[in-house]
Amino acid sequence: MQSGIAASEELQAQFGSLLSSSSTFALLVGIEKESLVPLQTVAAKSSFADSLSALHEHIKSNVAAYVLMRRYDESPKMVAVTYVPDAAPVRQKMLFASTRLTLVRDLGLEHFRETIYFTIANEFSEEGFKKHDAHTELEAPLTAEERTLSEVKAAELAASTGTGTREIHLSKSLAMPVKEDAIAAMKDVGSGSRVVTMLKINSDTETVELVPESPRPSSITELTGVISSTEPRFTFYRFTHTHNGQEQSPLLFFYTCPVTPGNKAIKNRMLYPLMKRAVLTVAEQEAGLTIDKRFEVEEPSEITEESVLEDLHPKAAVRQGFSRPKRPGR
Repeated sequence: MQSGIAASEELQAQFGSLLSSSSTFALLVGIEKESLVPLQTVAAKSSFADSLSALHEHIKSNVAAYVLMRRYDESPKMVAVTYVPDAAPVRQKMLFASTRLTLVRDLGLEHFRETIYFTIANEFSEEGFKKHDAHTELEAPLTAEERTLSEVKAAELAASTGTGTREIHLSKSLAMPVKEDAIAAMKDVGSGSRVVTMLKINSDTETVELVPESPRPSSITELTGVISSTEPRFTFYRFTHTHNGQEQSPLLFFYTCPVTPGNKAIKNRMLYPLMKRAVLTVAEQEAGLTIDKRFEVEEPSEITEESVLEDLHPKAAVRQGFSRPKRPGR
């Protein structure tokens, strides 16, 4: 679940200044009183390496922070770094991880070419960014000819393997790949040939994939028993039940994100909220689904049949008439 924290007006203004002034290299952002607030600006130096050296003075080994920095000459010019050191308090780690996507959304996704996750202060160095670039295999923008060739090769690969991937564009700079079999499974839930479809994220490829199990739960209790209690899941469930003597089958969407320790769990809490948008976009636009009710919880055990039914069929409030108090002595 997301933290509910939002960017302050002060941060919005400071970020606007960062965008408009090339003399500022970076803006450090923190969380105070349920708001994202600016902490420190770092002046630009003669080179990227020198600017990183100036920034490094403000990076602490036991305090999480967001660092918004200018890295590219052409738009989108900005990079958003989430810095969550291992020595930071556990609650701070989880708070910064769950708020990372809110930060870039509130400031404008179109301004950021990429978002990065660091855990070590030394990663804020020229060598650290070289390792990051090598790991993510960042490439120069493709020419029209190269892009066409790339699309042909991708189509040939999808045809030969039978496991294609669809990219869902969330903004000008963000696209989320969703496996074709995942889209097909969502369509099956819509048609009624499938009761439940569960999706997960492959954290190595950041791709939305279909969970291979094919359970057929007949109740909410059975459903919560098959949803993972250790990893996040996106679950689409056709809930057939009887209400006021009539059978109904609403389509429910559950986003579950269990609290588990470790860096992988922190990365999941950053990836899944953003991917949720992609999944819901695919469900509605590609699979043609109409979701009747959405639920977001941490643990699957929080989902009960009683709570689901209360959300689906809220009871009308009963108004009680005013009762005149009795006279004393009566």
